Amino acid sequence: MTDDLKYPIGKFVPEPFSHEQKEKWLLELKFLPDDVEHAILNLDAPQLDTPYREGGWTVRQLVHHIADSHMNAYIRFRLGLTENNPNIKPYEEQEWAKLNDTAIVPVNVSTTLLHCLHQRWFACIKDLTEDQWERTVHHPALNKNISLWELLGMYAWHGKHHVKHITALRERKGW
Repeated sequence: MTDDLKYPIGKFVPEPFSHEQKEKWLLELKFLPDDVEHAILNLDAPQLDTPYREGGWTVRQLVHHIADSHMNAYIRFRLGLTENNPNIKPYEEQEWAKLNDTAIVPVNVSTTLLHCLHQRWFACIKDLTEDQWERTVHHPALNKNISLWELLGMYAWHGKHHVKHITALRERKGW
């Protein structure tokens, strides 16, 4: 953990494949919806509309962003498992966070979505072989091939990263 408000758990660092790391990351994905729900438990509307840092997204936007991002991740995994190094679609996260639904849809809609999505996602990838973890997708904005193994790590990190944004804000504010 760090004192950095933008990267409170540090930046993602890829790790070589290991069965122990795989189990850790899979469990982090599996239980992320519970972690998000716990992080926002009993927050009221003004608290949900508080940015986690100056210039950062609100808690409400963070919760909807996690759902948006992980929906994209689930599709990226399915493409990577069924196509040969497919191009994945980047999206404008900052612009998505400004769309009307992120302001008016209750956060429990996105937490419910996360529970359903992560159940499917976990079931899809929990028994992949080492060869399947080596399959790749191509990220055209980065002009880089990314293995499903690296994607697993990135999204396990991503969930923890944003949950920490929320819990660190709560700690600073005494909520």
